[in-house]
Amino acid sequence: MLRNRASVVIVENNRVGLIKRIREGNVYYVFPGGGIENGETPVDGAKREALEELGVEVKVNDCIAEVEFNGTQYFFLSEIIDGEFGTGQGEEYIDENRDRGTYLPMWIDLNNLSSIDVKPKEVAEKVQGLFK
Repeated sequence: MLRNRASVVIVENNRVGLIKRIREGNVYYVFPGGGIENGETPVDGAKREALEELGVEVKVNDCIAEVEFNGTQYFFLSEIIDGEFGTGQGEEYIDENRDRGTYLPMWIDLNNLSSIDVKPKEVAEKVQGLFK
């Protein structure tokens, strides 16, 4: 089933906000985001997901990447305008029975992006290039 997704790329103080995932023994990082719901625009989806996953309200700026993978994934440069990073209350955090591994929002230094497993890699590389 194809489902479009929207993610936020938040960079502050030379750090990017990512979600550290540990699932079945694998550690990797993803940009905060999720599926776009019916009737939502990609921008609206990105805003809602930022609130659910990170606990922040964001201003959504340019779309810096579109990746085709089981639908289209949109990646938006965004900036935090309210809330506190890491206070998300999405179902990922409160439903212990989802068995989807752990989700841990964290700030990663831009210089370290290439040394960790960020998915999708091409977006991580693009972010590094934009903020060099």
